[in-house]
Amino acid sequence: MTLQTIEMHPAGEARASLIVLHGLGADGADFVPMVDALQLAEVGPLRCVMPRAKERPVTLNNGYVMRAWYDLYGLETHRREDEAGLRDSIREVHALIDRERERGVPAHRIVLAGFSQGCAMTLLAGLRYPARLAGLAGMSGYLPLMASTAAERHAANAETPLFLAHGSQDDVVAIERGRTARDALATLGYPIEWHDYPMAHSMCMEEVNDLNRWLLQVLK
Repeated sequence: MTLQTIEMHPAGEARASLIVLHGLGADGADFVPMVDALQLAEVGPLRCVMPRAKERPVTLNNGYVMRAWYDLYGLETHRREDEAGLRDSIREVHALIDRERERGVPAHRIVLAGFSQGCAMTLLAGLRYPARLAGLAGMSGYLPLMASTAAERHAANAETPLFLAHGSQDDVVAIERGRTARDALATLGYPIEWHDYPMAHSMCMEEVNDLNRWLLQVLK
């Protein structure tokens, strides 16, 4: 595994893991406050892993080098996608999950979560992972490589619960993109819990509370 990570370890041996993927130009440290706000004692010893995506030039931002899971050419759904970058990051995210398993946490006790680009990678990598995960949580994002999802998703995660949330006033990733992802995944039979909130491209405490409740359900 080549990614840097910010990690919060339990006092004892971890029995579950939460991996949180940040958005474009952000950093794993940005989600420390969210993780701190979660009340997950009922789950048992939990390790939280917040990786830092590699730095790369981003076309949408005039080629400026920043942390990004893949290049972005535009925010519209019809824009071409950086398939090579997306698939490279799938391997990186899978390596993060593999490492948690090597450290003693079984796949079915691992939740993958993410915001914006991190949401995109959560869905992209999580649905293709070859062992059953506890759940996938995506906030304010979308589903990349949508046309290949049905053919490439792994049977091990065919029934993995999904938590999807979006701001109704999001002017970066329009809520319609989130709804499109939700509907496409529902058509494939995934159990989805959907929430929308009156906010922009951000997170709110109500969302964190809903996520907390869902995490307790999938990691019980």
